[in-house]
Amino acid sequence: MQDAAPRLKGLVEQLLGAPLPLRVRAWDGSEAGPPAAPALVVRNRRALRRLLWKPGELGLARAWVSGDLGIEGDLYTALDLISGLVWERGEDARGLGAALRDPEVRAAVRGLVRMAGLPLPPAPPPEEVRRRRHLHTRRTDRSAISHHYDVGNDFYALVLGPSMVYSCAYWREGGTLEEAQRDKLELVCRKLALKPGQRLLDVGCGWGSMAVHAARDHGVRVVGVTLSQEQAAYARKRVAEEGLTDRVEIRVQDYRDVADGPYDAISSIGMAEHVGAERYLEYAETLGRLLAPGGRLLNHQIGRRPQRDESSYAVDAFIDAYVFPDGELAPVGTTVALLERAGFEVRDVEALREHYALTLRRWVANLEAGWSRAVRFTGVGRARVWRLYMAASAVAFERNQIGVNQVLAVKTPGASGSAGMPLRARTWN
Repeated sequence: MQDAAPRLKGLVEQLLGAPLPLRVRAWDGSEAGPPAAPALVVRNRRALRRLLWKPGELGLARAWVSGDLGIEGDLYTALDLISGLVWERGEDARGLGAALRDPEVRAAVRGLVRMAGLPLPPAPPPEEVRRRRHLHTRRTDRSAISHHYDVGNDFYALVLGPSMVYSCAYWREGGTLEEAQRDKLELVCRKLALKPGQRLLDVGCGWGSMAVHAARDHGVRVVGVTLSQEQAAYARKRVAEEGLTDRVEIRVQDYRDVADGPYDAISSIGMAEHVGAERYLEYAETLGRLLAPGGRLLNHQIGRRPQRDESSYAVDAFIDAYVFPDGELAPVGTTVALLERAGFEVRDVEALREHYALTLRRWVANLEAGWSRAVRFTGVGRARVWRLYMAASAVAFERNQIGVNQVLAVKTPGASGSAGMPLRARTWN
């Protein structure tokens, strides 16, 4: 009897306390749910065992990465429907514990256990990082950065395109990804008011795009630091090809170990998400010590929505285990407050949330168009990780679940009180 899909659909709806907006297709060929909706494809019983042993996001992630679970149809539509089911209901959603007090749900779970077969837990996919407490020591940060960035420059070139910029682009109507990334780098340089001969520290310099742009187009001398050996090798080659070795130095170095200030300006683009809440004030104070009085900091950082009870914040299980180990997000208000505590004067905050959604959709399109090459470069499991993470992040930005902000701050000036800013500062627009 082919009835796995209707039984699965009924169980999920009982757990959620709401209709499931996706179709379900099970390994026995059965289907249930709205005919026109994307299908959640449960390819084998092992997917159920993953969910039984790790209920929630981590179990779903393991099933997706291993290929036991998939989506047929438009991935964005599926993620949007799932996101709406969870986020729009908010605190009214029934949790697993409350659902299991319902005798009908307990009976359905027992049926799911029978459907799943052998009770032994499947091993996690090899792409999963062993989870640990978020220490953010130099050693653990180096390990986390290596997990995410040292997966092969060829893979990143396929996803990011020629710009090799792995952060939110700055879009205009009809522009290409490369143009939007160039405009973002130029926006940062203009906010920092870079001038020939100045010194710029680029924290988390990636593959050298900001360093090259600032040195070539603004005449500054740049030190770029990264913890990724592969990024540094690529960036150094790029600097040499541009003929900028006399103006750009790329180091494999923790920002906490930079000791050759002062710098006239610091850019930190998509790096602060790795710092962690416990270390953020230290991060801000360290950058403050490296800046000359009146020097500018441009901090470009993903932020999350604030919670009523901030102590209940937990790092996203999928992101922590498969994408950014030890990464943490904070509300933009928290970031601004900590920068001010470190002695900065915050002069401008610009939200670029919609820009990141557009950027992620272009990266997903690049990945899907080069899927066979991506799998060859990094393996099918990691390619699945990236497709899900980028598509889900695009939906999260579109739904205002997360945002991204550029915070321009000035190191507190001396007794004169002058921050060196024009009266109408937003000349970069």
